[in-house]
Amino acid sequence: MSSSTQPAQTSPSPSKITLSADSQLNGFEWWRRSLQYQTGLGLTPSEKAQYEYDYFHRNLDQKCDTCNDHLKWVLAYSPSVRFMMDHIQKLNKSNEPVPRNKIVCQTCDFTKGGGFDPNHGIVLCSNYIRSKWQLEDILAHELVHVYDYMKFNVNMLDLRQHACTEIRASMLSGECRVWNEMKKTGMGNFGKKFQECIRRRAVLSVEANPVCKSREEAEKAVDVVWKSCFNDTRPFERVYR
Repeated sequence: MSSSTQPAQTSPSPSKITLSADSQLNGFEWWRRSLQYQTGLGLTPSEKAQYEYDYFHRNLDQKCDTCNDHLKWVLAYSPSVRFMMDHIQKLNKSNEPVPRNKIVCQTCDFTKGGGFDPNHGIVLCSNYIRSKWQLEDILAHELVHVYDYMKFNVNMLDLRQHACTEIRASMLSGECRVWNEMKKTGMGNFGKKFQECIRRRAVLSVEANPVCKSREEAEKAVDVVWKSCFNDTRPFERVYR
């Protein structure tokens, strides 16, 4: 039967999805579901939504433990993270490092990998982090925000300032490296993938700012500061990741 004659399939509302039975979350069945999700073969919208919900809500204690293990390794061995930590320490009047208890792994109810709040520190969302290398990128991203906040006194309610620190964080963290984008979007438009990724992420972040009224306003804020902020690689001499 052709797809045009099949009834439309819709994803269930996130509020109506509950965690699948244990038999669906472990062993061979979880492996099968993961493979189907990765390939998309025979995957319906409802199955896709259910898998994503299950992925982000299964084994939460284990994921938090894994996140903490990855965090210890990254803090000890990641060149970019250690570099950022050193430069943040230099900005601190007391010359003290970022307190370890200000970088925490925890379960999050929002769909992103982490966040920074000047009053509370850095949160790494253990249920959304899939690997040590993803955690490294996320932590580097948030550390750029810490650096910008300390060096430039960034006001996140000013959309242009918010846009600038988001551009810098995505550029310097490594999350927009070309290889990552090729895996997501293919080989097309190869030469512009790095900048397109940075711009896309910055717009999405600014759009989520509570004082931002629309996607168009977010895009305008990013456009206005793009040239100066994209070319500002401090504290690095250049983009190397």
